[in-house]
Amino acid sequence: MSGAEIAQASRPAAFLDRDGVINHDDGYMGTRERIRWMPGVAKAIRRLNDAGYFVFIFTNQSGVARGFFSEDDTRNLHLWMQSHLTSQGARIDDFRYCPHHPDGSVAGYLEDHLWRKPKPGMILDLMQHWPVRQQGSFAIGDRESDIEAAGGAGIPGFLFSGGDLDAFVAGVLANISRATASI
Repeated sequence: MSGAEIAQASRPAAFLDRDGVINHDDGYMGTRERIRWMPGVAKAIRRLNDAGYFVFIFTNQSGVARGFFSEDDTRNLHLWMQSHLTSQGARIDDFRYCPHHPDGSVAGYLEDHLWRKPKPGMILDLMQHWPVRQQGSFAIGDRESDIEAAGGAGIPGFLFSGGDLDAFVAGVLANISRATASI
């Protein structure tokens, strides 16, 4: 196999919600000054990287529709988060976010968009743009809407209630390994 073929080989993906999984959900996290990382986040992402997973963040960001911050603020925050984690050896491959909310106040964002969880649009878009193998892929979220989005995309979802993300990811990978071994 050539390098290009290896780079395009399909592999499973971990779809991680942002607020409540990657960082504490302190409400409308529009700037890096407000980010409080979840314990074990860099180690968890490195574990996924080392296991051969794509690592994607998928997150509803209704703060844009509500006028609390802009899409540029969201993109800049994601670039900073990516850089910060990369400096710790943890690679996030891509981000998807939904800035829409039907009860917002900013024109152009007032809809129940196809990407808004619990719909699976963000996960499906990432699967379309990356060579994701559905078998072995999963999502981790802190809300039922995250789990519902995963199910809508045909992958299992795991509900994270806080604490050490690395320990949780280790358990999920063990669970996924047992499930795929029995297929």
